[in-house]
Amino acid sequence: MAEITIKNMSVSYNKGKSFVLDKLNLDIRDGEFCVFLGPSGCGKSTAMYSIAGLLEPYEGEIYFGETKMTEMEKGKKKTFVPPQERNIAMVFQEYALYPNMTVRENMAFALKTKKVPKEEIDRLVMEQATKLELTDLLDRRIAQLSGGQRQRVALGRALVRSPQVFLLDEPLGNLDAKLRDQVRYELKKIQKELNVTTVYVTHDQTEAMTMADHIVLMNGGHIQQQGTPNDLYDHPANEFVAGFLGTPQINIFPCDVKQENGSLILDGGAFRIHAPEAVKASLTAYIGKKVDLGVRPSDFEIAREGVNAIPARVDSIEPLGDAYLIYVRVGDKVVVFKYTGETAPAEKELLLTPNMAKLHLFDPQTQMRIND
Repeated sequence: MAEITIKNMSVSYNKGKSFVLDKLNLDIRDGEFCVFLGPSGCGKSTAMYSIAGLLEPYEGEIYFGETKMTEMEKGKKKTFVPPQERNIAMVFQEYALYPNMTVRENMAFALKTKKVPKEEIDRLVMEQATKLELTDLLDRRIAQLSGGQRQRVALGRALVRSPQVFLLDEPLGNLDAKLRDQVRYELKKIQKELNVTTVYVTHDQTEAMTMADHIVLMNGGHIQQQGTPNDLYDHPANEFVAGFLGTPQINIFPCDVKQENGSLILDGGAFRIHAPEAVKASLTAYIGKKVDLGVRPSDFEIAREGVNAIPARVDSIEPLGDAYLIYVRVGDKVVVFKYTGETAPAEKELLLTPNMAKLHLFDPQTQMRIND
């Protein structure tokens, strides 16, 4: 297995005139499940292809453990280990299986090309087939398999090689919702059993939150924030991170910061909130200025009265089975909150209270988080 280290890596398709990735620095621990997350075009697949050796960076270095895979200096190649020598395995959204071969033959193909002894091939194929519940399918051809079964064959074909790095580029994209949940669970379990360093590319925040040890959230060729799923969800570094993680999206309220009788007030026009002690130090520099207040839909409660109550008018209600998404108007802004009561509220006019321990405050100019 291998730790992956990336130092000041940039990728350009036009000889340095513009960059798809710009000065990327990243450490992925040995045996870690690292998810590259972000919108289309953010550079996450480009980063993976650079790790795999399918792309040559414009500059920067990539290490697997102590071994240098890539060293580039302003577009000049100094060290570049080709993909076939990096001991990696990749699985793509399109599985690229051989349809004229059986499951067994697909899983064994890479080992045969490496002249691995037949007894060892049989052992490795059966070992992974057992883990992936493919033993009853080994003699079937690919055309006879469902989408989920083909996905598991693609994983098995990669895993029999005992790679030091496992790379997966949106591998669940072609599966239906139920099967995606099942394969997601199986994939995470297998990765933990094998303890193989894994990089997983997705735009799906649910996949990232449920599978990752380490999320790298990217946008515009830069890392916006990295850390555990809880780090990014509970303490987003900026408004992009706060908005990208969480369904429904976080509610953002522009507020004036005012000082009244020794208290700091967040004045949103249609409501006024007394800032809790925990954020006062962060807000002091913003007295007389504006901040953006973020409240996640699950961090609202219905109140009967209170100092920090926000008046809201119900627009629509969406039942989820175990909860309700209630869309309300606060002033001229549409706000959503997640209500977990047994029945939806019948009132058209509500008072909402945010969880004061979970307020997110951002600088409206820089979009960066200002409270701890």
